[in-house]
Amino acid sequence: MSDNAHDSHTGPIKTPSQLLWTSFFSFVVPIFTIIGLVYFVTSANKPAAGADTSDYATAVRIQRVGSVELQSGPKKLREGDQAYAAQCAACHGAGLLGAPKFGDSAAWAPRIATGFEALLKSAMKGKGAMGPQAGASLSDLEIARALVHMANAGGAKFTPPAAPEAAK
Repeated sequence: MSDNAHDSHTGPIKTPSQLLWTSFFSFVVPIFTIIGLVYFVTSANKPAAGADTSDYATAVRIQRVGSVELQSGPKKLREGDQAYAAQCAACHGAGLLGAPKFGDSAAWAPRIATGFEALLKSAMKGKGAMGPQAGASLSDLEIARALVHMANAGGAKFTPPAAPEAAK
């Protein structure tokens, strides 16, 4: 009975030879497998940077990162409907991604209730899926005019902001 109890507590390795082969397969084989995989992945023929001298490759490497736009004078500010058509109609015309549709009084009512300043802040900084509109192709005044145009079509009675020269 003591022999059976002793056999049940021994491991699968019974001889030094088995220990040697287990150590070999546990440590040495994975290392050589990793070395072989690294060699396989890195052995492909890769051209050096700049080796492709085609016109297309050269144009891609030297393409402009940014541009500077100079204007000859002050640009004419767009009215609310023009600014809406230029930047807002793409989403608000179809109601994409939860944007309140143009002229939908039910969708605009809770937004109008927050007031013009809160609406303008949301438009400038972005809200939900709408990205910030400040700094885009429209000036802040044009964005405010487009906002008044959309809100008034939804039932608001906001006054369109005047141009700085007209306010003086």
